[in-house]
Amino acid sequence: MIPVNEPLLDGNERIYLNECVESGWISSDGPFVERFERAMAGYTGRRHAIAVANGSAALDVAAAALRLGPDDEVIIPTHTIISCASAIVRTGARLRLVDSSPDTWNMDVTKIEAAITSRTRAIMAVHTFGLPVDMSPLQDIARKYGLAVIEDAAQAIGQTYNGAMCGSFGDISCFSFYANKHITTGEGGMVLCDDDALAARARSLRNLCFKPERRFVHDEIGWNYRMSNLQAAVGLAQFEKLDAHIARKRELGWRYELLLREVPGLELAPVARSYAENIYWVFGVTLDDSLPIGADEARDMLAQAGVSSRPFFWPMHEQPVFLKQGMFKGERFPIAERMSRRGFYLPSGLALSEAQQYQVVAALCNMLNTVRSEVS
Repeated sequence: MIPVNEPLLDGNERIYLNECVESGWISSDGPFVERFERAMAGYTGRRHAIAVANGSAALDVAAAALRLGPDDEVIIPTHTIISCASAIVRTGARLRLVDSSPDTWNMDVTKIEAAITSRTRAIMAVHTFGLPVDMSPLQDIARKYGLAVIEDAAQAIGQTYNGAMCGSFGDISCFSFYANKHITTGEGGMVLCDDDALAARARSLRNLCFKPERRFVHDEIGWNYRMSNLQAAVGLAQFEKLDAHIARKRELGWRYELLLREVPGLELAPVARSYAENIYWVFGVTLDDSLPIGADEARDMLAQAGVSSRPFFWPMHEQPVFLKQGMFKGERFPIAERMSRRGFYLPSGLALSEAQQYQVVAALCNMLNTVRSEVS
């Protein structure tokens, strides 16, 4: 089975991990945590980077750091991972959803303003699948209405928007270092910002809100969301290979694009927009409406041919957990609904070989030929 993702760990990971073990610094107090934070802050041009346990933790900390609460609303894309929504829901704030753009597979920024109410406090921009959200008009709207911007750049490490690094646009921004990201620590995340007070609050929230003057006295509830020195050691080694990882991802994406662009029945990931070229975090496809199968059936057929794949996100307005709470009743977002039912992504890991990629393409084309022959 060709895996949907396999990371590359061919840098200094082993050397740095051995250093952790030999020194005894394996917890969150070790020196690699600060080194990794400094590296990511410098790379993105931010004043502060706060390492946390995972990307979902980063979103939790970001939402809590902004002091969102029950009187507030936050605009997010409906087509995203549930971590984005759950971080807001846990604060007591209400979600306002926006559909996707078929041209970018990101939130449709032209629909944001219509979702703003007197209770709106923030907009969450989520860069998905390799292209960034169109940030200039989004930031214009945020400034016009005095809204905070939460930037989820989990899938956009190393991507740029008009030459500026993703992760540099939010009042508070978040990265994930899960195993399928351009930098992995196994699990892990990062919160980034420029405001000193916001950074201090984020650091406190990730560390159980210990008071500096008296460790076990607390004025507020936080989390143990600390990143370990072991994770940070792997992250720093990965950071040293980031440019090579990005080049490798683009090579994989361009090869898929070249081999699949003329295949009938497929709609491929957008190649570029005026503000960015696709970094191909993963290579996504959607099935044309003329095909009588959906993404689930297509993925089952690929699995039988030895190819793993991963579905697109299921929209937030169709999540059972939220529907049970009476949320989003009657709301429809047709672009996101279509993407979730007809979209999936192919094996795109950094360790994917050229031969494996050709096997994936052959299996996909055979599957599509089988489906079309059954229809005819």
